[in-house]
Amino acid sequence: MHSIPTYCRRAIAAITFVWWLPMAFAFANAQDSFTDHVTRVTDGQGRVSIEQDPEIERLVNGGSRTPATSARTDTTSLASPADTTMADQHMTGRRVRVNGYRIQVYAGGNNRKSKTEAYHVAGLVHTYFDDVPVYTHFVSPRWICRVGDCRTMEEATELMQRLRETGQFPEATIVKTKIIIFL
Repeated sequence: MHSIPTYCRRAIAAITFVWWLPMAFAFANAQDSFTDHVTRVTDGQGRVSIEQDPEIERLVNGGSRTPATSARTDTTSLASPADTTMADQHMTGRRVRVNGYRIQVYAGGNNRKSKTEAYHVAGLVHTYFDDVPVYTHFVSPRWICRVGDCRTMEEATELMQRLRETGQFPEATIVKTKIIIFL
């Protein structure tokens, strides 16, 4: 096996360095931070919006830079209306995840039909209760739709009764999970 002579390795390293250096400077000067780079609008491509806590912004981008967006953490422009209701109502304030209860109104499979049904049920919940947060997401191996952020079992029981009284959610059940509260 032949080894590459030292002078060839040095030449390759120099060429690589000279080739990458201008691109590195161009990238460094083009954007202020990682977040700015990701959210840059480019014609013909999708749009990404990041909304996060100022502390997370500081950790991601370094320094004491203040975020250009509001202080929401888990929603993006690609989220469905059912996923963003709670965040839209409480865009101010700090969100914290704690142990609590939600009402599960749908659990399907892992196919497109189940996804459609889960979002349909979420919309149905919104027609009856527009003030209650609805969470529709995939938890392997199924699509689920859960309602509410109840701190106590009593709150969850009351919400479940309200849902069942509509006649649309007879199989609503209480599940223990992490919930979102605002400080």
